[in-house]
Amino acid sequence: MTHDHSRRISHFADLPALFAQMTATPEFKRAFGDPIPLSIITPGEAPGEHDMPEPLHAQADCAGVIATIFDLLTDTRLDALAPEIAWGMVNSFHFVAGKLERQEDMLVHELRDMIRRTEPSEVFNSELEEKQLLCQSLTEQREAVECMRDYAAETFRVLSGRPWSPARGSRVSKAATATQVSIQDFLRARELAERERYRPRGPIVIASGHADWHDWQLLWDRLDTILERIPHMTLVTTAQRKGFDAIVSSWAGNREVQLVTYSLTGSGRGAPFARNRKLVDLKPVEALLGEGSGIQANLYQALRKAGVPIHAFRKAEQVTVEKVVPPQRNRLRRAA
Repeated sequence: MTHDHSRRISHFADLPALFAQMTATPEFKRAFGDPIPLSIITPGEAPGEHDMPEPLHAQADCAGVIATIFDLLTDTRLDALAPEIAWGMVNSFHFVAGKLERQEDMLVHELRDMIRRTEPSEVFNSELEEKQLLCQSLTEQREAVECMRDYAAETFRVLSGRPWSPARGSRVSKAATATQVSIQDFLRARELAERERYRPRGPIVIASGHADWHDWQLLWDRLDTILERIPHMTLVTTAQRKGFDAIVSSWAGNREVQLVTYSLTGSGRGAPFARNRKLVDLKPVEALLGEGSGIQANLYQALRKAGVPIHAFRKAEQVTVEKVVPPQRNRLRRAA
């Protein structure tokens, strides 16, 4: 092993400690620092007093995992694969969080059924309490995984030069409801959190553009200026999984802005135009539109007719692809 190689391994072995010294975000403290007294690790196991990972260690290791991939492959013939592999690692967190959420939903349905047929037996009450604790444990696990996903995604953005977005679905983090309360209050609290998660809470800003859009910095800068003026905004997109919509969705996740994805409903040629009318009916205060098809032109005209201020971008305004990815991807290694 060469001296340079052992030196690089040593530096990246120290990455978790370096990140821990530099950062201590409230998100990790909230997700990892105040666990419920008892939890169930997997269904079927008895409740126990299980420790959570230390918040700083979890945060540092999430960044270290992504950074190590770039350090390993940057300036080699595998350089171009680093973003793809790192993207997959972030997406793994997203996949696990989604699986936990589906398990939560199934348990909630089971709890509702049990409440409808309440029995006075001790066995029934014991089973009810265990299912509630399992649901609370899954909520705690999901929120921890979502927290790690969001931080790994931010590390990916810094090192790759472009924001991370999931392959499918929306990236949404819920508010915690896992508290030791009665089962009826628990279900009511969870239903309220679920409704609030998707209910627009502030002035609405519409964002929609072409699926081939690549210049994320142009859009992020403009969205930042809008956020300064409208700090409680809700961002509504037309739910495309790549390009313009994916870029603004990643910005919303990074800035912790509520995001509502407005998918097409129905079929036929008129479905996109019907969605445009519904977007205008939301009475947005501003809109961010990228040049695209006739559907985009229709949305632009409808919003303009409604008197909505529009930030319009042409494809020609984008920087070239070569300039989108910054050349300082390995600056962590050089700094080390």
